[in-house]
Amino acid sequence: MLQQSVFVAVVLAIGCVLGLGTLASSQDKKPPTATRAGLHQIHAAARALEQAQRHLERAEHHFGGHRAKALDLVKQAEAEVKEAVAFAKANPPEGSKPAPAATPATTKP
Repeated sequence: MLQQSVFVAVVLAIGCVLGLGTLASSQDKKPPTATRAGLHQIHAAARALEQAQRHLERAEHHFGGHRAKALDLVKQAEAEVKEAVAFAKANPPEGSKPAPAATPATTKP
């Protein structure tokens, strides 16, 4: 009985150490940056929102005000998508080259 209790205590202690180690290592990670595939998905979402807006605008019925509310929400979502794209451009993924800054052309005399 004592041997079984010691075994359980050791297993619990190992579990706690491993759990705390995992928790500590996950706290050190940086937030993920936008990837090329993620940006592709954002652009696809923007196209889908544009299509949704066209459908809502062409709907013949008002649906008790829900169509107008949906249209407003789609416009808000489009603004958020634009913000996401701007953020991705300003924060390129690690290891990738940042977009070159526009420099004035210099001419040789």
